Amino acid sequence: MSHHDCSGCGLCLLVCPVWRESRDVRLAPKGRARAIQHGATRDDLAASVAGCTLCGACEPACPEELPLVDMVLELRSGHAFQHVASERSSGGKKLLLAGPALHADPERRARTLALLEGYSLASDDGADILAALKAGTSITRERIEEFLDPLSGARQLVVAEGLLLRALRRWLPRVSMSGIGEALLPMVGTKLRAGDFYVIASQAFNQEQSRLIGRYDALRASSGCEMNLDLQRIAMPAAGQGPWILQGRRVERIVVEDLAERAAFAFAGKPVLHLAELA
Repeated sequence: MSHHDCSGCGLCLLVCPVWRESRDVRLAPKGRARAIQHGATRDDLAASVAGCTLCGACEPACPEELPLVDMVLELRSGHAFQHVASERSSGGKKLLLAGPALHADPERRARTLALLEGYSLASDDGADILAALKAGTSITRERIEEFLDPLSGARQLVVAEGLLLRALRRWLPRVSMSGIGEALLPMVGTKLRAGDFYVIASQAFNQEQSRLIGRYDALRASSGCEMNLDLQRIAMPAAGQGPWILQGRRVERIVVEDLAERAAFAFAGKPVLHLAELA
């Protein structure tokens, strides 16, 4: 599918954090699609593409089911995800790809591993590949293969970074994988309570929104906590949106799935916990 499949309905604007801040349709998915339909080039769209947060909120809102994040990645680099051989043998390994934020915090990384019974820490979590995906810079096929080889025998992967999770689902379609929130909630979800504000990691959740929304709605109903879901049940990213997300809410503590999002709520003057700290 391509930008020419966009019908121009504008539903993506309602959930796009860049549009909410700028009110400039040129910086949103609809604006990029309309521009391409009228002959705009990658160079013409450079500023719009660079400003996208890759939160993925636009994808579940799109009635045409366009892969809008992939389309931004393609505009940044010339391709969304390089094709690599996916015929990989399944095995018994269960691995955590911790990502930069958890790697920088050994205590919370250890808590996370302790909760993920039977999991080991992946020695290579593809931090350079993640950075290249975000920036739209090239990644050699050899580097991708080097990264994937130790994962080829995995039965389960838990991936802390939502954008890397998106890539791995394409590169290793036969391996079962999830984000940290989906993996840890069965162990710690009962620790949530009324007065908590639970911050879902938007990149991981929004790419699987239709599959995951029932679990999160049930958790919200059973615990009494609030979440960063909008009226369309789409997860709003915390980056730059923290004050707006909390506006008018009475919150006793904030619980984040993505450790990197703790900083977005530093202004609140409330305890900000990583999900693994609920255990």
